[in-house]
Amino acid sequence: MPHKTNHTLLTLLALLTAGSSALNVSAAGGALPKVVVNIIVDQLRSDYLEAFMPLYGEEGLKRLLTEGRIYAGAEYPMARIDRASATATLSTGTTPSRHGIVGAQWVEREGLRPVFCVEDHSIQGIGTKDRYSALPLNTSTVTDELKVASEGKAVVVSLAPNAESAILQGGHAADYACWIDDYSGQWVTSSYYTTALPQWLKARNTQLSATGNPIVWEPANALVGNFSYFLSGGMKEPFRHVMKTAERFRQWKTSGLVNSEIASATETLLQVGRLGMDDITDYLALTLYAGGYEGRTAAEAPMEVQDNYVRLDMALARILTALDEKVGRDNLLLCLTSTGYTEESDADLSRYRISTGTFDVQRATGLLAMYLRAVYGVGNLIATTHGTEIYLNHQVIEDHQINYSELLTRCQDFLQQLAGVQDVYGSVRMLQGGWTAGLSEISNGYHVQRSGDLLVAVMPGWHAVNTATGYDRLSRASYVPFPIVFYGAGIKPQRITESTTVDYIAPTLSSAMRIRAPNACSTSPLF
Repeated sequence: MPHKTNHTLLTLLALLTAGSSALNVSAAGGALPKVVVNIIVDQLRSDYLEAFMPLYGEEGLKRLLTEGRIYAGAEYPMARIDRASATATLSTGTTPSRHGIVGAQWVEREGLRPVFCVEDHSIQGIGTKDRYSALPLNTSTVTDELKVASEGKAVVVSLAPNAESAILQGGHAADYACWIDDYSGQWVTSSYYTTALPQWLKARNTQLSATGNPIVWEPANALVGNFSYFLSGGMKEPFRHVMKTAERFRQWKTSGLVNSEIASATETLLQVGRLGMDDITDYLALTLYAGGYEGRTAAEAPMEVQDNYVRLDMALARILTALDEKVGRDNLLLCLTSTGYTEESDADLSRYRISTGTFDVQRATGLLAMYLRAVYGVGNLIATTHGTEIYLNHQVIEDHQINYSELLTRCQDFLQQLAGVQDVYGSVRMLQGGWTAGLSEISNGYHVQRSGDLLVAVMPGWHAVNTATGYDRLSRASYVPFPIVFYGAGIKPQRITESTTVDYIAPTLSSAMRIRAPNACSTSPLF
C-alpha cells in the first residue's frame, strides 16, 4: 500500500513538473533563442514611422510591424530623456535614480567640471583618443546577467554610431562594444573590453566609403524626393548635402547613411563571427538613427527626415535577412524600440501669439546668490550650474552649519517667483516624495551623487539659456509616440494599445533567455 501511494505521488509530481516545464517553454517562446537582438533606434517616432509606410520595402519595417508583437503606447518612466539615459534605462530595466546615467553629461562635484557619461581615464581608446568604459553605469545590464549565467561563454557584441550607445547597451561584460569615431570615421573601441579591434571590424574600416572626402548624401531613391508628409509648404526640392569639413563624420552620423554602415558591420559579423554557433544564447545590441540631420527638426529638414526613415527601413531589411541566413527566425528573438525623445523646433512662437520667453540660468543664479548672501551673510553658496540644474557648495554649507533643507526651501521659493519658471525641484523633495503632478518621473531621473541640488523646470514654450556655457533648450512637455516591437520565434502578430514603459524590456528579454533580470530591475516580464 505504501508503495502504491509513493508511486501515485511520483506520478503527480512528474505531471506537475511536466506542466511547469511546458509553461516555461511556452512563456519563453519555445526553445531558448540562439541569438537575442536588441535594436534601439535613436529618436524613432510612431507618427513618422507610419506616415512614411508607402516608402518602405517589404522586408524591413513592414515585416516587423505586420509579424511582430507591438506595444503601441510605449513610454519612459522618467523625465528629461536623452540618448544616454534612455539607453541605460533600456539595458538595466531601471531608471537613472538607480543606474546613475542621468544624461550625456553631469557635473563632477569634486572638480566641478562636466563629465561625459562613459568617461573613464583609467583605460585607453583603441583607434581613438576617447577613453570610455561602462564604469559609470552603477547597475548590471541584461548582457551582464547573460555573461554571468553562461559563465562568460555567451557572445555579446554591441555596435552603434556613438560611444554612449555602444557602451551602455553592451554593459560591463561585453566581448565588444564598438562605435564610429567622430574624427576618423573608423570603427573604434575601448581597452575596457578588449586589447584590439576585432578583425571583422578592421576589415570594415578598410572598406568604409564614409572615410572619403567629401561624403555626399542624397535621397535614397526618386520616390523619397517626390513624397511629402509634412505641412511645411508641400513638395520640397530633393536635398544634396556635401560633407567635407572636419565635422563631416559627426554630420554623417546624423544622416541615414550611418544606418547602412551599421547594417554592413552586422552582416560582416554574422558571416564571420561566432554569434549563434552553439546552444548558448548570444546577444547582439544595435543602435540605428531616425533623427534629424545635425539635430534639425522635421520642420527645418523634412526631406532628410523622410530619407532617414527610408534608409532605416533598408538597413533593417538587410539585418533581418542576414539573421535569417545565420540563425533563422525560429532561433531568434528581436526587440526594437526608440530612445523616446526628439529634437524640438526653434520656431518663433511669439509670431503666433503663443506664450514664450527666455529663462536665463546665469542671471537667475546671480540673483539667487545675491538673495542667499543677504539671508545667510555668506557668499559662494552656489557652486556651479549645468543646464537648468543648480549645484550648491556643500563645503560652505557645512562650514557655516546652514540647515540644508531650509536652504533648499528658500531657493525653491525664490526661483519660483522668476518669469518662465514652472516649478523648482529640490533634492530633498525628490528623494522624500510628496505629491506633485509628474514628480515620480522627475524623481526617477534624479541621482543623488550626480544631479544638481535644484532642478528648474521651465514653462513649455520657453527657452532655457545660459550665455556662459552656450546652453539653449526649448522646453516642451508633449508626448513623443513610439512603439516596442518583439519579433521572432513564438511571437504572434498582436497590437497592444495599453501604455507600457520601456523598463519592462530588460526583464522580458531576461525571461526569454532564462536568466536573472538586471540587479536593479523591479519590473516583471511583459510575456
